[in-house]
Amino acid sequence: MKRIDLKIGFNCNNFCDFCAQGGKRSRVGRKSFAEIKKTLARARKEGATGAVFTGGEPTLHPDLLASVRAARGMGYESVQIQTNGRRFAYYDYCLELKKAGVTEMGPSLHGSKAEIHEALTRAPGSFKEVVQGILNCKKLGMYVLTNSVITSVNYKDLPELARLLVHLKVNQFQFAYVHLVGSAWDNRKTLAPKKTAVMPYLRRALAVGLKSGTACYTEAIPFCLMKGYEQCVAESVIPEGPVADADFYIENYGDYRRGEGKAKRPECRPCRWFAACEGPWREYPGLYGWDEFKPVKGKKVPAPR
Repeated sequence: MKRIDLKIGFNCNNFCDFCAQGGKRSRVGRKSFAEIKKTLARARKEGATGAVFTGGEPTLHPDLLASVRAARGMGYESVQIQTNGRRFAYYDYCLELKKAGVTEMGPSLHGSKAEIHEALTRAPGSFKEVVQGILNCKKLGMYVLTNSVITSVNYKDLPELARLLVHLKVNQFQFAYVHLVGSAWDNRKTLAPKKTAVMPYLRRALAVGLKSGTACYTEAIPFCLMKGYEQCVAESVIPEGPVADADFYIENYGDYRRGEGKAKRPECRPCRWFAACEGPWREYPGLYGWDEFKPVKGKKVPAPR
């Protein structure tokens, strides 16, 4: 599936320490409904059949419901709302989204308890809202896929978070290592754990998901650290497609991510996963170096696409 990631505005009711959008909330306005429709039409003409509305916080945009209807009217088969999940606490709002044509609800949960989640979101009460939101979405029979950002604050909690997500019966969860741009870069010294420190907890968390039959993935963790859990590398299943950001349009974010966003070094070339692996976000080895990443011996695995 080809899918467009459409950032419709950068206002947000969370103040996450790890926000990749940084200060855009104060300097970039939201897209108009006309701009949103124009972008959807462009991507649809280019072959996109899926759309993700994101930001910032897309549920704060007054034209989100109309934008969802417009997307479905253009023939988009799947529409996802990628959100902090707080407005999902209102059942009637979730019902409106479903009626408008949303097929996937994508709330974010960053800890198994309020103290951890809210230490990162800086939004009192947000944990309870997201949990209630997940329950509302499942009550409506909607597909729920969650995202959790891995940081120094929550990485030891990942197994408990996975247990909570399984208990809530989400359809899919993903743990994404923090992308050190925007606010995350400003907070890198306190926010970014070494990936080798994360791995014992991440493996246990993924094991919880796999045992329960829940689709589970991790993003920005290279294959060489994922022995036994290679099927959980999200980059293998992320749809290709464009990204419409504040004032620019990337034709294929997958190409951008592999070519500019992430990095590999010459020593990676002998690795059996070299063709399939994207490497870490390039900011990470600038912080910690490359010593954690060791080429894996064996028959070469082809790229997934």
